[in-house]
Amino acid sequence: MKLLVSGGAGFIGSAVVRLAVARGHEVVNLDALTYAACLENVASVAHSNLYSFEQADIRDRAALDRIFALHNPSAIMHLAAESHVDRSIDGPADFIATNITGTFNMLEAARAHWTRNGKPARFRFHHISTDEVFGTLGTTGQFTESTPYAPNSPYSASKAASDHLVRAWAETYGLPVVMTNCSNNYGPFHFPEKLIPVVILNALAGKPIPVYGKGENIRDWLYVEDHADALLTVLEQGRLGRSYNIGGENEARNIDLVQKICALLDEMRPTQTPHADLITFVADRPGHDARYAIDPSRIRNELGWRPSVTLDEGLRKTVRWYLDNEAWWKPLQARHGVGERLGTKS
Repeated sequence: MKLLVSGGAGFIGSAVVRLAVARGHEVVNLDALTYAACLENVASVAHSNLYSFEQADIRDRAALDRIFALHNPSAIMHLAAESHVDRSIDGPADFIATNITGTFNMLEAARAHWTRNGKPARFRFHHISTDEVFGTLGTTGQFTESTPYAPNSPYSASKAASDHLVRAWAETYGLPVVMTNCSNNYGPFHFPEKLIPVVILNALAGKPIPVYGKGENIRDWLYVEDHADALLTVLEQGRLGRSYNIGGENEARNIDLVQKICALLDEMRPTQTPHADLITFVADRPGHDARYAIDPSRIRNELGWRPSVTLDEGLRKTVRWYLDNEAWWKPLQARHGVGERLGTKS
């Protein structure tokens, strides 16, 4: 296939680009290169004859039309999005513009392209979203594909809106779509403002490790390379109009996750005192969802996919990667807002 991957210089998008090229797909990476993007994420495939890059903003419809016409993709993987909950609390406008209007532009550009080419049967628009659109869970239960939407942050609300647009374009215009909602990703190339990189990098610097509230919020953790594999599986094998929840089957409280990382750093980069001594509880995020958990039975039963990396294995790989790749993360720490406490303006 010839894939157009939006947001391919971001964390999850770059994992998709690397894997797709490794599997022999031709890939066009479409990215605006905003603050969280980094072309170093795809440096390993940048010189492949299967890879090309287009810098463009999905809010720019004219640019999208040009890129679709130039490259003639056979499938779209739409990952471009503003994704940091704390930033969405402080400045929701960018999330509305990119996640909602940007998705609308991608859908319309894809629909025009699909129609212009005679509506080929193999064309696919794969929309990648998050489990945060479902809101929060209690101590039991899991999100399924039929769980009602109940987003609680500007970020998750904007992603929920984008999901609804994709469904509407499939129903109204017949656009051939597949959709996925994933749990929390982690792994190599994770931007330094997210929880796991913050823990690792603050610990290495001897700085306080901030944990929101009492650290009792629960997430289901999905290793990013497993996620990329699942996304390509859904693109190639998923039923049209169908949504698939992708989970890591690795639930953990935030405080337990942080302590696991600290223990790994004690082993790999020992200091005079345990890294866990740096853990500092801070004021909670407004509207902080208590628990996410995904029921992955649909993708397992219909497509035969399951995650291959356990949380302990993935955390060990991730910590080692950050220890070995200071040249990647060090410059990113100077970008706007990285390292600051965000999400408190409400």
